[in-house]
Amino acid sequence: MLPEILYHHKSLVVINKPAGVLTQAPPEIDSMELRVRQWRETCHDATRPIYVGVPHRLDRPASGVMVMGLSRKVTRGLSKQFEQRRIQKTYWVWVAGDVQPDAGCWRDTMRKIPGEARAEIVTADHKDAKSAVLHYQVIERRELAGQTFSLLNVQLETGRTHQIRLQASCRYHPVWGDVQYGSTIPFGEPTEDIRAAAIALHSRSIEFEHPKTHERIAFTAPTPNHWPAST
Repeated sequence: MLPEILYHHKSLVVINKPAGVLTQAPPEIDSMELRVRQWRETCHDATRPIYVGVPHRLDRPASGVMVMGLSRKVTRGLSKQFEQRRIQKTYWVWVAGDVQPDAGCWRDTMRKIPGEARAEIVTADHKDAKSAVLHYQVIERRELAGQTFSLLNVQLETGRTHQIRLQASCRYHPVWGDVQYGSTIPFGEPTEDIRAAAIALHSRSIEFEHPKTHERIAFTAPTPNHWPAST
């Protein structure tokens, strides 16, 4: 399946990743990197060796906007912007419960558990502790699937593994559908493969400097069809 293209320049592409698809994987496994490579193969201008660079990742069960480089130079430029936190990303996330107050900042120390695709909250003096900071604003609250959920607009000050998912869960507001971090209510379209299950985390928008033109450009990804309609 070819990717949903939000923007294409000869040096980069912006896509809308569906939930349940890996960002990157070995060649024989489906991933967004593979799909972009296959899409490039269908382009009439793909006469030279195809290159697809992955300057950032999005969790498999999450959906939303991503940018990929189509040359090594541009990928390096995008990676540098991510490292210097010059790329602005906004996430939408449905979490369980009535989040209070309407806006705030969550600060924790966390670590990625070695050898596992999981993170945990740790004390600040832990040898692997890393600061995790995000800012949120409640967009709406609604009764869904028999309980109260809050839709948050989130901006990350730091970018840690599973940061939004873990920070929400440790406040008893797990992301809807995120069984790994405590959700008990399924989200999205049913699937036999639990690894392909969706969670209600969507990379809503991204803004960055075009590595070639140096203009600030921004893109917004529509939410998947299985998301509750906005009120």
